[in-house]
Amino acid sequence: MSQESLMHLLIAPITTEKTMRSTGADSTYAFSVVKEATKDNIRKAVELMFNTKVNRVRVVNVKSKPKRFGQIQGRSKAWKKAYVTLKSGEQIDFSGFQA
Repeated sequence: MSQESLMHLLIAPITTEKTMRSTGADSTYAFSVVKEATKDNIRKAVELMFNTKVNRVRVVNVKSKPKRFGQIQGRSKAWKKAYVTLKSGEQIDFSGFQA
């Protein structure tokens, strides 16, 4: 996979209270990624964009949920989430990252 296509794999970092707690404890970061992304491609993309060494990648497919607005029924979008654990001593600075 080319470097240009790797840069489009990561959509945005997920910055919730839960992910920020895991960032400090064991240097695990969460990213929203495209649905076609694989673990190996996510590893390469994070190492390329943030100049870090990745220890482990876990991927979760987030299912869509039923939504309702009055009588109109629909579903939210399904998406993919990646948990990236960095090697010890490594960290990511999100100040230069643009989604």
